[in-house]
Amino acid sequence: MLPRMSDRYFHLFDTSVGTCGIAWGPQGLLAVRLPAVEGDDLAEKMGRAVPGSVPGEPDLEAASAIAGIRALLSGEKRDLLEIRLDMAATGPFDRAVYAIARAIPPGQTLTYGQVAKRLPPDVLTGMPPSIVPRAVGQSLGRNPWPILVPCHRVMAAGGTGGFSAPGGVDTKLTLLRIEGAVLPAQQLGLF
Repeated sequence: MLPRMSDRYFHLFDTSVGTCGIAWGPQGLLAVRLPAVEGDDLAEKMGRAVPGSVPGEPDLEAASAIAGIRALLSGEKRDLLEIRLDMAATGPFDRAVYAIARAIPPGQTLTYGQVAKRLPPDVLTGMPPSIVPRAVGQSLGRNPWPILVPCHRVMAAGGTGGFSAPGGVDTKLTLLRIEGAVLPAQQLGLF
């Protein structure tokens, strides 16, 4: 009996900021990974991010996503909204947060609180308003599609805020600089 072919694949590709990875399946992209920190195995991380995925050559949709990510990371103002994401395993709150984040144009930012205020009431049922910005931050920390769901464009009200991708806040600031975002001098590390 022949082994079953996978319907989930991943591919590593070079960008201006280092090697990134994407994983895809029949319903769209399943994950994106930014360059790993030194010593991490990005292929291994992709396999863990999308269980059952195997290395593969990008299909047309994945190749288009790679081209868009490379263009954005090279400084082109790309929103990447045309890239289809497989959100089958994503809950309503996260979907709403990700839709708002995807609508933030390159080079612009919103705060966690601003994202929270844009959420539709039906995803906030039973959630005290005081915790919604924190829930937005937690949602973005779970984001499986950094760059495509540009969580780096969401900031804390008093500063940069966190960033769960490899390199943390330094990576967030690098991505914002590439996009031409205007940030206070203290966030750019000038003082």
